[in-house]
Amino acid sequence: MRYFVYFSYKGTAYHGWQRQGNALTVQEVLEDAFQLILRQRVPITGAGRTDTGVHASMMVGHFDWPMRAEEREAAETAAIETKEAALPNNFASRLNNLLPRDITVHNIRTVQPDAHARFSAVKRQYKYFCMEHKTPYFYDLVTRIPKNLDFERMNQAAALLLATRDFASFCKLHTDVKTTLCHVTRADWQQQGEQWVFTIEADRFLRNMVRAIVGTLFEVGRGRMSIEQFQQIIDRRQREAAGQSAPAEGLYLTQVEYPEEVFL
Repeated sequence: MRYFVYFSYKGTAYHGWQRQGNALTVQEVLEDAFQLILRQRVPITGAGRTDTGVHASMMVGHFDWPMRAEEREAAETAAIETKEAALPNNFASRLNNLLPRDITVHNIRTVQPDAHARFSAVKRQYKYFCMEHKTPYFYDLVTRIPKNLDFERMNQAAALLLATRDFASFCKLHTDVKTTLCHVTRADWQQQGEQWVFTIEADRFLRNMVRAIVGTLFEVGRGRMSIEQFQQIIDRRQREAAGQSAPAEGLYLTQVEYPEEVFL
């Protein structure tokens, strides 16, 4: 049986989502909690990768239970294997009792056997949160920005992303992506109380894409780059043409959508 697990995390203490050999990651902590309850390691495939310090108010992963024989062997199973087909009662609650306070499981849903947390997704949403003044409460949750950024000009530049298909100018160099084509359906800045929030939605995102876009829009807002120059950067399709990546602490994965037919 295949399941989707919905969870959120504050990324400050973690070196991103994906398991690494020499650094603590969200995937490692979540899989360790699964192993303590199910008494064998269960690999979890995430909907995407978030970088060090990036947060997720909604992330999705898929896992199989019970695991197939070849999966058990690849996962380096524990000494005792669970034979029951169903997940334990109150599984999500038991996970939350084991997980640290900066990771929370919200829901677990059964899905089709071929449903994939990454490849079955039809839309993703990220938000980037900024504040113009220093705060002792949200210093690792929002990015402090200079005062008097021109958000109207930044929105004019962001609107160009809706007509863009190739985002090579905003893609991390030396990655193994096969295509830099994406379909962005929303990209705008809005003020929410003391914060400015950039919301961007697309069918897929490239590594470091949102932070590279936000960092380049900051240059537009400072008056260091014109809207025409922003378009020229898009057209060049070279990462070095764009601005520096915005800091990680302001970025959140906020939504992952799937077609209803993947669920049972």
